[in-house]
Amino acid sequence: MILAVGTILSPQAGYVMLGLFGVLWVALGIWWGKRAKSYDGFAVAGRNVGLALGTATAVATWITSNTTMLAPQFALQLGIWGALAYSTASFGLFAFAPMSGRIRQLMPEGYTAVEFVRKRYGQIATVPFLLISLFYAITWLISMSMAGGKLLNVLSGIPYPVGMTVVVIVCVLYTLFGGMYAVIGTDFIQSLIILVGLVVVSVAVLTQVDIGDVHSKLEVQRPMLLAVFFPAALMSLFNNMLFGFGEIFHSNVWWSRAFSMREGVGPKAYALGGLLWLPVPIVAGFLGLAAPALGIGISQPDTVGPLVAATLLGSAGALLVFVVIFCSLASSIDSLLAATSDLLVNDIIEPLSPGEMSDTAKRRWAAFSIIGLGLLAWSVALPNVGHLATVLF
Repeated sequence: MILAVGTILSPQAGYVMLGLFGVLWVALGIWWGKRAKSYDGFAVAGRNVGLALGTATAVATWITSNTTMLAPQFALQLGIWGALAYSTASFGLFAFAPMSGRIRQLMPEGYTAVEFVRKRYGQIATVPFLLISLFYAITWLISMSMAGGKLLNVLSGIPYPVGMTVVVIVCVLYTLFGGMYAVIGTDFIQSLIILVGLVVVSVAVLTQVDIGDVHSKLEVQRPMLLAVFFPAALMSLFNNMLFGFGEIFHSNVWWSRAFSMREGVGPKAYALGGLLWLPVPIVAGFLGLAAPALGIGISQPDTVGPLVAATLLGSAGALLVFVVIFCSLASSIDSLLAATSDLLVNDIIEPLSPGEMSDTAKRRWAAFSIIGLGLLAWSVALPNVGHLATVLF
């Protein structure tokens, strides 16, 4: 058995990669932030996002660390159904596609999902919906922060508190400077890096691993991973499908993008995003299936994907996996910071403020909210309690 101990990258290489991409994202955030001259520009990118950027931001936001790290864990523990289970989350994007167009028509000046609930169902329904949305967004943000620290620690030996802190600070900074312009702009670049990186990793792994050999070894050593009627795996399949529907339909991360896109763009962007995202968990999940067949010992199941790829592909594979997962982390953390700050500003701070809030005041409160959310996520993620599955579910 290959014991997955030690690190693949040296700490020096990890720090260099972290520094390079951190500086790149912050610089891009400052550059794109020059376009955000009003709160409307900061919060919803001027409501003028086109098809290419709209599709890219849907793909990048949904490819989270829980896709790249938890999908392999599901495959490792639940088998083939585990890998397929995560891919069913794309159904939520398909279902939300027509709704996004209707949202844009009904609320041309909207910012949040809570506004729709307040106008449609009244104040009584608004409060629990707002609390649920905030709780879920913050939980998701914390899981992303944890994943950042775990990734850097597993691949390069950078201490968990240091890696997690740097990831959170970088995302807070470029979101703070650029708002939704920076979020969607970086999402476009990050989605390209993620998709190309996954293709390269999958092709490289398939050249070194025989699928027939993986199947035969699983059949002997862990036959339940191949069982069609594996009860826990079947429950996971439907659980993730329903989770995908619920998350996308209620989360302001997706509503804010619907408000940001030009009229008529949303349905096409979300449908294309779902098609591009669908195979990603399956590709990532194969790494988890390959681990027992390759005899790679895994001490933490939620890190099986990076460890398998890095072990098989060496330093180049470790660097590529590092870049892919760092991009997937950043693309989700920035989206959560921006969308959740919209909730705080438009659904809590503005209604409680005496008189009408000026554009400058809303922009200022949005900045305070982003900083506060970053501090909250950092403080809760710092103890590193549990693993990604327990945090998310």
